[in-house]
Amino acid sequence: MALDRKSPNDLNAFWMPFTANRQFKKNPRMFVAARDMHYTTADARQVLDGTAGLWFSNAAHCRPKITEAIQKQAAELDYAPAFQMGHPIAFELANRIIDIAPPGMEHVFYTNSGSESVETALKIAIAYHRARGEGARTRLIGRERGYHGVNFGGISVGGIVANRKVYGTMLGGVDHLPHTHLPGQNAFSKGQPEHGAHLAEDLERIVALHGAETIAAVIVEPMAGSTGVLLPPKGYLQKLREITAKHGILLIFDEVITGFGRLGSAFAAQHYGVQPDLITTAKGLTNGVIPMGAVMTTAAVHDAFMTGPEHMIELFHGYTYSGNPIASAAGIATLETYKEEGLFERCAELAPYWQDALHSLRGTRHVIDIRNEGLIGAVELEPIAGEPTKRAFAAFLKAYEKGILIRTTGDIIAMSPPLIISKEQIDELIGTLKEVLDTLE
Repeated sequence: MALDRKSPNDLNAFWMPFTANRQFKKNPRMFVAARDMHYTTADARQVLDGTAGLWFSNAAHCRPKITEAIQKQAAELDYAPAFQMGHPIAFELANRIIDIAPPGMEHVFYTNSGSESVETALKIAIAYHRARGEGARTRLIGRERGYHGVNFGGISVGGIVANRKVYGTMLGGVDHLPHTHLPGQNAFSKGQPEHGAHLAEDLERIVALHGAETIAAVIVEPMAGSTGVLLPPKGYLQKLREITAKHGILLIFDEVITGFGRLGSAFAAQHYGVQPDLITTAKGLTNGVIPMGAVMTTAAVHDAFMTGPEHMIELFHGYTYSGNPIASAAGIATLETYKEEGLFERCAELAPYWQDALHSLRGTRHVIDIRNEGLIGAVELEPIAGEPTKRAFAAFLKAYEKGILIRTTGDIIAMSPPLIISKEQIDELIGTLKEVLDTLE
């Protein structure tokens, strides 16, 4: 049977995402199984997962409770429409999300991915102001080096050049805050860097330029992951909250990566002690097993729509698979696994050990910066002159050969292991990475 194949019969048809397709198809790297902290390759090697899949396998791989929940739900109720109909599991999951959410978050709107969560939050923000009689508030403010998925709204407020430059005109009415990466002042910071809170004050310049009455929302990742683990300087997020509140602007936290325990709290909003108006999530919501995302909102945002005749649709937005029963079952089982195994607390407990191990790479060949928070870390490498990204990609290939999985973005190595990782496995991951770096040209 096709599902039993350990190698594909042909590589041509699949146009792979965010991949050097020609390079990959000349020398494929195939995973055929996974369990707990390890992947199994097509040639039967074990590879230690240093990235939690793509920032989402917080409970690690093929966990029994999640697998069983999916199997049971698929046999009982495979699909139910979310438009004008419902099923109990979606409501139960929403309640459980709110139970662990930052105070003030009271409602959940389901999506199918982080990209869709961002699009949803942006639309809700604009529609919210219109519902309140401030329809001129349509402008959106993102941040340089921000990543908010790959749909047009997300790449418009995002600030990664390669994700934007070939797609023509972005959304109109978008501006950007400066990024928070100050390597000259904050290199080798442990946790939040000391310098850079003043960068939030640039929002006042943007407000003065456009007028607060035209701005709907500011969207930022509390900690920017995909662009290379850029941490918020101390006081930065608090200043953003202060300025947005002052001008009646909604603050959106994109927690697709930081949500569900990655920093040692359920959400980064709790970790940093800042209350946004909307939070976007995905990834860790179902441990990455089934595509699902969600946007959380405050009661004030939600209730602004609950006016007019009760038979009328309040928000003309949604997806065929919003609150899918199988995804909802996976989400409940995932949250139960996090709670029963104390994985958020485990992350907080392991964070100091992770930090020490990561910073032990200081002084290693080509390393120019190291950054960390919770169980996330970045090792920035000096680029090869005239060949950006090449050195880090070489490290990625060598790491795979040596049995560890890392991610690269530009010349930055990013790691975010499952929260079940042991101290011995942290030592293995960092020790192997050091061996890799020592061999790089």
